[in-house]
Amino acid sequence: MKEFIINNNDSGQRIDKFISKAMPELPKSMMYRLIRKKDIKLNGKRCDISDRLSEGDVVRVYVKDEVAAEKQHDLSFRSASRELDIVYEDDNILIADKPVGLDSHSNATSSSDTLINRIKLYLCEKGEYNPQEESSFAPALCSRLDRNTSGLVTAAKNAAALREINSAVKNGQLHKIYHCITVSAPPSQEDILTAYHRKDEGRNIVRISDEPKEGFREIKTGYRVLAERSRLYLIEVTLYTGRTHQIRAHLAHIGAPLLGDGKYGDPSANKRRGVFRQALCAYSLIFDLPEDSPMSYLNGLKVTSGTPEFEKRFFAERNDK
Repeated sequence: MKEFIINNNDSGQRIDKFISKAMPELPKSMMYRLIRKKDIKLNGKRCDISDRLSEGDVVRVYVKDEVAAEKQHDLSFRSASRELDIVYEDDNILIADKPVGLDSHSNATSSSDTLINRIKLYLCEKGEYNPQEESSFAPALCSRLDRNTSGLVTAAKNAAALREINSAVKNGQLHKIYHCITVSAPPSQEDILTAYHRKDEGRNIVRISDEPKEGFREIKTGYRVLAERSRLYLIEVTLYTGRTHQIRAHLAHIGAPLLGDGKYGDPSANKRRGVFRQALCAYSLIFDLPEDSPMSYLNGLKVTSGTPEFEKRFFAERNDK
């Protein structure tokens, strides 16, 4: 038998979702069978799959000891670097300025030194995160950036904050503004573009269409030219939707590819300028949450990244002003 006492980070979840996280070795088919046979109990009583947990609830799972083995917590974050540029922090969230070359999450080719692992290490050493005390939650990123994109990433310190920020992202209540450099002028100085986006999972590349097509999802991208120098264009981009490679692919689609972009860009221009990583930075965040949100205290807060290196290099005169 395995017993869990629900803490604040576990509360609010459906019981089946909680058990899947707390006992990852337990097959889902077995879990659902245990619920049907009343071998999973909530506060000593039978439960349904859809029952939601509250702080202080007791969940007991009646299975053999070998199935109820202690969850192995991922402690790979302990080997991450302590280098972390925090631009905003409170009890619920942390906003970090991610450098170029650092993965947001672990993947098949990356080491344990990722942005989320640096954040976990920081919070663990600060005493705000102890994996041994958590059954289903770990600090998590509310968005992610490509390895070679720099800028702001929001992380949630607790489950309630994660739900709130994820909801804000989904509902367009967290406004994201980017800076980038293009190697050609966009069609106008300022515009809000609508197009249609499809990701080719096998090739990790996206396609953009001006017309609706089967399998394509609508995207909306706003841009404004901030400066021009030596046939390079410093662009401010506002994301109204957040699809994979949206800025890179959408600007390339309108004839203004990003400097340094090896996937959607202009190879000859990149070689001529000696830039081989996309000149793109998640520059600022503005919160606009509902007034009844427990995190509405963030409304009006504008968090800004440091000036990206590509902007310093090619638009130094603008940054000296």
